[in-house]
Amino acid sequence: MTLLRNIENHILNPLILLMFGLAMIFFLWGLVEYFWQAKDGKEDRSQAVRNITWGVIGMTIMVSVYGIMHFIVSTICGLAGQSC
Repeated sequence: MTLLRNIENHILNPLILLMFGLAMIFFLWGLVEYFWQAKDGKEDRSQAVRNITWGVIGMTIMVSVYGIMHFIVSTICGLAGQSC
């Protein structure tokens, strides 16, 4: 079961963290774009709102994936009767 824990710690967690970071950057870029267009007086902010929305959706998915993955690994380790 240490193989399962090593895969989680060295492959899956960094991958999830990277994808969460990309979603956060996408979200922050949407905020910057939204406020930048507000400063310029532009009324078409739909692309900025889409970026913000997809950034929030991406971050929500990554947090959910992390929780589900942790639950599955903990369950498998618990069923095997080992402390992972």
